[in-house]
Amino acid sequence: MKRVRRQDTAPEMLVRRALHTAGLRYRLHVRGLPGSPDLVLPRRATVVFVHGCFWHGHDCRHGSVQAKTNAAFWQAKIEANRERDTRQCLALEALGWRVETVWECQCKDRPQLQRLAVSLLAR
Repeated sequence: MKRVRRQDTAPEMLVRRALHTAGLRYRLHVRGLPGSPDLVLPRRATVVFVHGCFWHGHDCRHGSVQAKTNAAFWQAKIEANRERDTRQCLALEALGWRVETVWECQCKDRPQLQRLAVSLLAR
């Protein structure tokens, strides 16, 4: 697990590239906000989290993979991650931020990333 990166992951870089290409400017990993969001668009009052499907328990084929060893530990860890994500989203919304979540499996779909960028531009 030491080799699992927290910042500048491949899915995050794809999202960053798509938003920057669309003309959106953002700040990275703002520690002063709950959850230290991956991307913060201050002018749009929006934060973007880029979640890994396995680590955050997405309901796609990558997120539904069950660990073969130490299954109880991994199930508890992923459930705790999901609860923490919910708490952080609620805290950000209470502060007046809009929260967008982009899943790792969605990053491979460039048209979907472009639609996200267009929807953020419209705000």
